[in-house]
Amino acid sequence: MNNEHILKPALDYIPPDLVSISDYERYARHFIRDDIWAYISGGAADEHTLAENLQSFARQPIYNRVLSDFSTANTRTRILGYELDSPLLLAPVAHQRLLHPYGEIATAQAAAAMNVPLIVSTLSSVALEQIAQHAGQWWFQLYWQPQREDNQTLLRRAIQADARAIVITLDAPVSGVRNRAQRAGFRLPDGVREENLVEFATSVNTAAEGESVIFKHFMKQRPSLDDLKWLREQTSLPLLAKGISHPEDAKALQEIGFDGLIISNHGGRTLDGVPATLSLLPAIRIAVGKDMTLLMDSGIRRGTDVVKALAAGADAVCIGRPQLWSLAVAGALGVAHMLRIFQEELEMAMALTGCATIDAISQDVFADRF
Repeated sequence: MNNEHILKPALDYIPPDLVSISDYERYARHFIRDDIWAYISGGAADEHTLAENLQSFARQPIYNRVLSDFSTANTRTRILGYELDSPLLLAPVAHQRLLHPYGEIATAQAAAAMNVPLIVSTLSSVALEQIAQHAGQWWFQLYWQPQREDNQTLLRRAIQADARAIVITLDAPVSGVRNRAQRAGFRLPDGVREENLVEFATSVNTAAEGESVIFKHFMKQRPSLDDLKWLREQTSLPLLAKGISHPEDAKALQEIGFDGLIISNHGGRTLDGVPATLSLLPAIRIAVGKDMTLLMDSGIRRGTDVVKALAAGADAVCIGRPQLWSLAVAGALGVAHMLRIFQEELEMAMALTGCATIDAISQDVFADRF
């Protein structure tokens, strides 16, 4: 494997001063080349949404409660029929061999060791079948392909490799104005490619000369409502839509048979100005009711963030950028340690907010309501 794009080899130990997710971000900066750092860390345009994702958690105060019974406390939960040790999942993140020679394989090994579900990206830099060999419970994230038969092929491969759920990302038919990565001159280096798509024909620009490539090519190829109904018919696995920010979209997807939604603004990487995901949750929960599965991502950095997300209406959270930082610093060991930090911080946050179980977390933890 050609890994000249990796600035430093990953550590085989955890430094003693690496005790939080922000420490992983600080360390990772020294392991990642500047243009790759700009690509994974940057947001869209002026990065207001990127910043707001973090600030929304910081602004939301919570109560310290002191009289709850913790004799049977635990973090177990049930998502889409699957029993989980905690409400933590790893979000789909593309191109992980940018950060480590083993890429998604190392992440899968860590997730399996920690019994945390992994959502594998269509744009992974290792084929999904290879990742599945090292994973515990894993889900497949689909980026819609222009030809339905190509989507069928990806679904068939994922099902044969024992994926437990299918997630289709809907909020990025175009990638957004990522100025930070543009200024840094980022491009995928030699040796890193989207391994799940190599068998498919390269997408051809369908816009005529003088027409908008965005409107006449990218938006033309995004999935329609009929495509999503067709997708629902292709599998009996749980089906989720990722990138939902509006209650009406959430309700429409519920009505055509989706089992769950991932409330997300793509980590602030697509449309700048979208509200923080935390602030989107309550209205979407009202729109779809209490029984539909809602996950969320974008901005989760602390165990208290997990509690706040669940209190606002989520059933579980998906962790994005921290898996890249920890992968770059210490490979599979780093990702496992990062997940351990989240687990321990979640338990600490539950203990101090008086929530002995996941079901006990509600908006009552908020000192100021949404």
